[in-house]
Amino acid sequence: MTINNSTTSANVAGVYELFQLMRDGEPRTRADIAALTGLARSTVGLRIDALRELGLLKPVTDAASTGGRPSSRIAFNPRARIVAAADLGATHSTVALTDLAGTTLSETRTRLDIAEGPEKVLGYLVGTIAALLEQIEWNGSELIAIGIGLPGPVVHATGKPSKPPLMPGWDGFDVPEYIRRTYRVPVLVDNDVNIMALGERTMRQPQPDDMIFVKVATGIGSGIISGGQLQRGTDGTAGDIGHIPIARAAGVPCTCGNLGCLEAVASAPAIAATLRAAGLDAATSTDVINLVRAGDLTAIQAVRQAGRDIGEVLNMCVSIVNPSLITIGGSLAPVADQLIAGIREIVYSRSMPLATQNLVIEQSKAGPEAGVIGASILAIEHALSQERMDAMIGPK
Repeated sequence: MTINNSTTSANVAGVYELFQLMRDGEPRTRADIAALTGLARSTVGLRIDALRELGLLKPVTDAASTGGRPSSRIAFNPRARIVAAADLGATHSTVALTDLAGTTLSETRTRLDIAEGPEKVLGYLVGTIAALLEQIEWNGSELIAIGIGLPGPVVHATGKPSKPPLMPGWDGFDVPEYIRRTYRVPVLVDNDVNIMALGERTMRQPQPDDMIFVKVATGIGSGIISGGQLQRGTDGTAGDIGHIPIARAAGVPCTCGNLGCLEAVASAPAIAATLRAAGLDAATSTDVINLVRAGDLTAIQAVRQAGRDIGEVLNMCVSIVNPSLITIGGSLAPVADQLIAGIREIVYSRSMPLATQNLVIEQSKAGPEAGVIGASILAIEHALSQERMDAMIGPK
């Protein structure tokens, strides 16, 4: 959708900046906005008109009158458009539609094996988005972006997975191109732990500028936010802590092909293998969780040891990133208290006091929704970026 051709370049200049002010959802009069921005009311009016024509602002008519004609307020209209968000893990998927404020309109979860390959998994995703759109009785024209998290390294600029150890057949696959065969909108793809970090940060007020989100599940990874920005690194592998070697894993083969990785001894499958070797019935992370909840001492000790192993790597991360917050999520989150106890034991005892004096290590507040919340934020921030808004408004 674009504004009619009578809108001049002078009229729309600065629309993006005004819109960023209004995204907090606070209703304001034109006089309020003029006072906040220092702009003339006529300039404010032209910019508001441009945003209202896009549907991004809407009138709110409940402002109290101070005499004369009632004051008319306007506010952000998050239902002007929608985005789709997908958190695709190694063995699960969560797909949702949200409005432009990140509020979930419809969501579905299912077990899905990422190893079944890109065409089957993405075919499911395309069909699920269509089903959710039908469920809320919206058509595809309101969909303006799609955010996707995958359980492996992703080159964010292209959306292509790069040699992901848990994803056979996905290396170099053009995920955005496949999705755009059906939905002609921007498709943003990132590592699942990165989107979880975005989702976790969104759920906290005030939002931390320096934090690490650690996912402990089939694999182990982290999303790093530093200076308020998600850190992906040159090739998208920043935070891939699961494949850092640790002392206790020496000689243990990892799914990546190397020996001695953290993931080889501290991931959910590795903990389950340790318990089976001890004679316990543990095939999945659910089995591990149930044993810990039942008070099995061997299972509790195994999870606590996994926490110590993770802490060995996070100790180095603390020295490099100096976060104020480390949060733990993933399929083992229901027993995160045992994991966190082991992590704290190592990090707080080995890191320099200055690096830990303000450091909080705790369970994720976003929980299992972290990934899909982050995927929606990824899509929303792209869709409402200055470049995309300039395209919606039309040539200046």
